[in-house]
Amino acid sequence: MDTLNLSLEKYAELVVRIGVNIQPGQVLLIESPLEVADFTRKVVKKAYEAGAKYVQVQWDDEEVTRLRFTHAPEESFDYYPEWTAGMMEQLAESGGALLNIKVPDPELYKGIPSDRVTRATRAASTARQKFQGYVRNKKFSWCLVKAPTRAWAAKVFADLPESEQVSAMWEALLHMNRVDQENPVEAWKEHIRTLTEVKTKLNAKKYKKLHYRAPGTNLSIELPEGHVWHGGGTTDDSGVYFVANMPTEEVYTMPSRLGVNGTVTSTKPLNLNGRLVDRFSFTFENGRITDYQAEVGREYLQALLETDEGALYLGEVALVPHDSPISNTKRVFYNTGIDENASCHLAIGSAYPFTIEGGTKLTKEELLERGANISMTHVDFMIGSSELDIDGELPDGTIEPVFRSGNWATL
Repeated sequence: MDTLNLSLEKYAELVVRIGVNIQPGQVLLIESPLEVADFTRKVVKKAYEAGAKYVQVQWDDEEVTRLRFTHAPEESFDYYPEWTAGMMEQLAESGGALLNIKVPDPELYKGIPSDRVTRATRAASTARQKFQGYVRNKKFSWCLVKAPTRAWAAKVFADLPESEQVSAMWEALLHMNRVDQENPVEAWKEHIRTLTEVKTKLNAKKYKKLHYRAPGTNLSIELPEGHVWHGGGTTDDSGVYFVANMPTEEVYTMPSRLGVNGTVTSTKPLNLNGRLVDRFSFTFENGRITDYQAEVGREYLQALLETDEGALYLGEVALVPHDSPISNTKRVFYNTGIDENASCHLAIGSAYPFTIEGGTKLTKEELLERGANISMTHVDFMIGSSELDIDGELPDGTIEPVFRSGNWATL
């Protein structure tokens, strides 16, 4: 077996045993691009070896997706099959697991009328609200991972000859997922222990506010009483510990919905469902976005903010040191699941209920009262850099440094 195949075997085992953490007798649904079929088959094999009862693969073909947006009738873009949403709900309700190999082409919708993509995204979000509630409340185990496609590799490694781009992407992915270490599973367990120590220290601080300063950024974020920092992995309703994103370098919690004030400026491009937004900023007053700018893709940003009222508020605040494995590659990956783990970031839209004490048992109305945001969307955007300073305000009003020059100062 050649070196790459051996590494892919290790990667497949890692996402099965650490990512979704398949249990004996469990059903696994894999959503995967056709282009990474070879790797997906390795995952299927590892899942069965781990004791999965049944593994179903739902293939995605971006050429087929683009054909829809080019040729389908207008009514297509307001439609999402109820039976697809029902299948996802049944998977969660029956204790299954989901592995999503998500690698959208950053140029997928180039030349497609923006309103078609916006309408289709809204239709899918509306139909999948119940399922997304299961995701945000940790009802079942799920994991997002990455694998190279030609279009994505060409965007990220445009400086390399075409024949080397996919290999370079594999090398980068295997490195950031610690697959190039002698025992990737043990390396991940150690990494999770490190993130757990960080979130434990943050939870002990009980910060009232975080204050951000950087070029184009002067922002204050209140944290609600009872907020909980998470990082590494989490436990689902059945007691299974899983890692929702691989790679992951973040610790994150819930901001107070009405307690965000000031301006924040992005530091990396945002791949918004196959549409690029870049060099953008938001201004907040009492939690609500009152102004926004973007040099690239402003119309896509506008469509996101028009999703619902909750799309005008924040749902997540996440801390990632600038000196970290993905950031140190000094590349933009045009994939939020990776770029957000190279940079401090915030998320527009829904909060995760488990990031506040007792949140998974609360109604939507009770969550809003506690300071959580509710929305059909949840979109992370990157704000970290080597120039970012963050201060934490303690319960007694004391201010202390949390980040200096993009890295931890207190912990």
